[in-house]
Amino acid sequence: MAHTVRAAQWFTGPSAGLAEASDIATAALTLDTAEAAALVGYLSRPPAGRKWTALTTDGGVVMVSMSATDTDDATGDGAPAGHIDLLAVHPSAQGQGRGRALVRAGEEWLAGQGARQVRFAGNPPCYAWPGIDVRYTAAACLAERLGYERYSVAWNMTADLGVDLSVEDDLERLARHGVTVHAAGDDRERVTAFVREHFNGSWAWEAAHAAGVHYGERDGRVLGFAAWGARPAWFGPTGTAPDARGLGLGRVLLRRCLADQRAAGQADAQIGWVGPLRFYSRAVGARAERVFWLYRRDLA
Repeated sequence: MAHTVRAAQWFTGPSAGLAEASDIATAALTLDTAEAAALVGYLSRPPAGRKWTALTTDGGVVMVSMSATDTDDATGDGAPAGHIDLLAVHPSAQGQGRGRALVRAGEEWLAGQGARQVRFAGNPPCYAWPGIDVRYTAAACLAERLGYERYSVAWNMTADLGVDLSVEDDLERLARHGVTVHAAGDDRERVTAFVREHFNGSWAWEAAHAAGVHYGERDGRVLGFAAWGARPAWFGPTGTAPDARGLGLGRVLLRRCLADQRAAGQADAQIGWVGPLRFYSRAVGARAERVFWLYRRDLA
């Protein structure tokens, strides 16, 4: 069955297009129901310079993007890679070929922008998931049926926010080392500059757009930071300057952010695209939970 795919009509201002896409995502993304609408809005406000679009068909939506700094590492020739950021088909419309039509339309748009490869993988710093959650089995099956290869795996950890998140003793210990901890306010740009210098521009963008940021400093110099709510409802990113590691600052910043998320009404928090499992497990008892497969396909 052929399906007509069209560009979503919300780019010039408020319209029914955004609401329709949000409704479809909320119904389809059963593992992310509470934040599905926020994700659609989030992906529609990416960093400056990112090329992106949203395409819809009756009962379905796909959002795709391409960043100038993201290259196709499969060919090694520096050609840009495109990303399928979000794909959702309403349960009442599934099994009729809409997902396939949307993916192919997204590929065609990305190819028109110069992409040589398309990935079902997060496009930092503004992304919905690292890849396809393995529990969205139909999406993984669709990707493989369309010729995508699985090339990597990523995972999230879950932190229960009902646990003890107190940091008073830690703050006293840090103070003995001349370190103070603060919630970023009007000085957030100073923290963002630290993130850009010591880590990368993607993390700096997330720190600038996060719902909350905490940081540690000594003698007016930022030593470490932690952010939450850049990607809706998730914790991260976080990092500490090399010469400040071993003080326990990262643990304090993590706990302060999680306390903010609890105060915002969350019962748990996803720690996104995790590297150091042991750190989060020891600091707040977080557990590895969500697993994502990352897929890619070279375009002809």
